[in-house]
Amino acid sequence: MSPPASAGRTAAVALPGRVLRADGASALVITSRGSLRAGSNTSVSRQAGLTAPPVTGDWVTLLHDPNSGTNVTGILPRQSTLVRQGAGQATGAHTLAANMDFVVITQALDRTLSLQRITRIVVRMLVAGWESGATPVVVLTKADLCSDAEETAHALAAECPGVEVIVTSSETGEGLDRLSALACNDRTLALLGASGAGKSTLVNALAGTEVQTTGNVRVGDAKGRHTTTARSLVLLPESGVLLDTPGLRSLGLWSGEEGMTKTFSDIESLAVECRFADCRHETEPGCAVQAGIGGGEISPARAESWRKLQKELAYQEKRKNVRERREEDRRFTKLYKSIQSTNKKKR
Repeated sequence: MSPPASAGRTAAVALPGRVLRADGASALVITSRGSLRAGSNTSVSRQAGLTAPPVTGDWVTLLHDPNSGTNVTGILPRQSTLVRQGAGQATGAHTLAANMDFVVITQALDRTLSLQRITRIVVRMLVAGWESGATPVVVLTKADLCSDAEETAHALAAECPGVEVIVTSSETGEGLDRLSALACNDRTLALLGASGAGKSTLVNALAGTEVQTTGNVRVGDAKGRHTTTARSLVLLPESGVLLDTPGLRSLGLWSGEEGMTKTFSDIESLAVECRFADCRHETEPGCAVQAGIGGGEISPARAESWRKLQKELAYQEKRKNVRERREEDRRFTKLYKSIQSTNKKKR
């Protein structure tokens, strides 16, 4: 939708808006004048000081000019940011979405996964969810295809203290009222999960119409195809916003200090009571974590997840430090060459 002709042919018009979908060098933005396609890597954007493109969920400022079109000129401060490690061997941060109130971690119940495997998947996403600054919620989908959905939810809740676990079925409508309640007062719910977890079906059920394409999962391993190909906002008919995301094959943690503290608050509180400050919580004498495992306060699987994620984040921090040193070396080399070149010209 283009700005109305009355917007003016000579004067630029400034507009606030929210990014419905980010597409590299441009973004689809919802404004009081409708949905506008805005450039985010243009001379106008760069002159306004924009150094990085917006992501889905960002609140932005736009400038519409008859000569240069509509351009993103600023990104408002984010209240929450969902970040993952760049895919592959990349060590950079990849921002998935912004300004969510809840991160809805979806896990399908139609798959033959053990509770231990489900817990490992969910806990990793919980760390990212808490780290984002939003509140994570676990949603178990396709409950109509599982005979022990409530038992699984109860067991999972015990492994995720302080996090609400909701059982849902888009077929029967179970649990949808609770999700609608979370989205009230114009809150934003970001859906996170693997392909085939039922995110698109959940979006359609909450929206009351088919706004996202859905696909079947493979019979052999219950894995789904990527039916959602881009992160996008879906406005709910009464109140609230859903932020649908493509299925994640893996979620590499970029940072997690706060996320780990909130996800493993029970273990972290015990760890400070260990006899030695550098306790690895394995075989050291006076280890409060091992005592907690032995006394049944903490499950061995939960403690193992905690250790593995700690090691992963420590390794990630080392990679970041190496990257920062290399970037600093490149900046110094560039500066040195610039000075050398200037001195040669003076001679």
